[in-house]
Amino acid sequence: MPLSDLPNLVEGALAPVDPALYGAPGDPGHAPRMLILYGSLRERSYSRFAAEEAGRLLTFLGCAVKTFDPRGLPLPDAAGADDPKVAELRDLATWSEGMVWVSPERHGAMTGIMKAQIDWIPLSQGAVRPTQGKTLAVMQVCGGSQSFNAVNQLRILGRWMRMVTIPNQSSVAKAFAEFDEAGRMKPSAYYARIVDVCEELVKFTYMTRGRSAALTDRYSERVETAAELSKRVNQRAI
Repeated sequence: MPLSDLPNLVEGALAPVDPALYGAPGDPGHAPRMLILYGSLRERSYSRFAAEEAGRLLTFLGCAVKTFDPRGLPLPDAAGADDPKVAELRDLATWSEGMVWVSPERHGAMTGIMKAQIDWIPLSQGAVRPTQGKTLAVMQVCGGSQSFNAVNQLRILGRWMRMVTIPNQSSVAKAFAEFDEAGRMKPSAYYARIVDVCEELVKFTYMTRGRSAALTDRYSERVETAAELSKRVNQRAI
C-alpha cells in the first residue's frame, strides 16, 4: 500500500517491518498473515472503520491481510460447522498467523457480535489448533469517554485461546468524532496508538511464528502422549 493511502502518517516515521531484525531462524519467509475481526453490523460502524485502518497499516507494514465480515454468522450452536459463514471464519483462523480483534464497548462489555465470532473458533480441530501460539492485538471503540472494559475482556479470551496477546492496545474514546464522513480516521493520538499497535503486532508475529512449535510444546501434553503410547504398546495380545 503506498504512503499516499495513509495521509495521517508522518513521512519517514514508519517503514515496513524488516523481518531480518525479528524473524526466527525457521521463519517461513512469506508475508505475515493477519486476520481482522470487528464487532458491529451498523452501516456506520466505528469498529469496522478502526479495523479497516488497522488493515491498511498492516498492509503497509508488509502483511497479507484478510477481514472477516460477521454479517450472516449464526449464533454459536445455532448451526453446524458446515455453515458457510462458520466454515469461512474457521478457515481464516487456520490461515492466519496473527489477529486483530476490534470491538465496540456496549453496556460495559464487548458486543455479542464480537463474542460470537470468537466462540465459533475452536481450540482444536482434530490435530490442528487454529489459534494456539498465534499473535493477537486487541482494540476497542467507545461511544463516550475512554474505557478499557472490552479490551480487558478480549485479553482474557486471547489467553483462553492460547494466543500471544501483545502488550500494546488501543481504545478510541468518542469514536463518532474521530472518523470523517468517508470512514477514515482523523489524525490524533488515538490514530498514533493504532499505528503503534499494528507495528508491534507485526514485530511480535515475526518473533514468534517461526518458533511457535517450540513455544507451545508443553510438559503435560508430552506426558499424556507418552502414557497413551505406553498403553497401546503394552496391550495384551488376545
